[in-house]
Amino acid sequence: MSDTPRHSVSVTGVVVCSDDRVLMIKRADDGRWVPPGGVLELNESPEGGVVREVLEETGVEVKPERLIGVYKNMRLGVVSLAFRCYPVAGEPRATDEATVASWLTVEEAVGAAPEARAVRVTDAFREGGPFVRIHDGTSLLA
Repeated sequence: MSDTPRHSVSVTGVVVCSDDRVLMIKRADDGRWVPPGGVLELNESPEGGVVREVLEETGVEVKPERLIGVYKNMRLGVVSLAFRCYPVAGEPRATDEATVASWLTVEEAVGAAPEARAVRVTDAFREGGPFVRIHDGTSLLA
């Protein structure tokens, strides 16, 4: 059983401010624009993990509002729990993981991000979730 591949669980924070702009980062490792997030630690709740990851990557403290959806990267075996959040303190800033952290309009965020990440932004503004989607790291899969 030890040779069986395992899933990794991550969290994504789609942080929406009062004027409906979305907090996005430009990743330091691959230059992609995405909502902040990362690997969930074994000792933390999903909500606690998203608060930690958004703060680490952007300097913004958030409060999770609701689960948007579950997104699985079929190529890497990463399952991400995405939460719509709202900011409670701090201003966006660059970090070791993000060369830029900025508030973008929904249209700007969707236009800048790969489809697999952009859908998390649009899902945050949709009714009827949480949504379950699969992708290859860039594009959604049928």
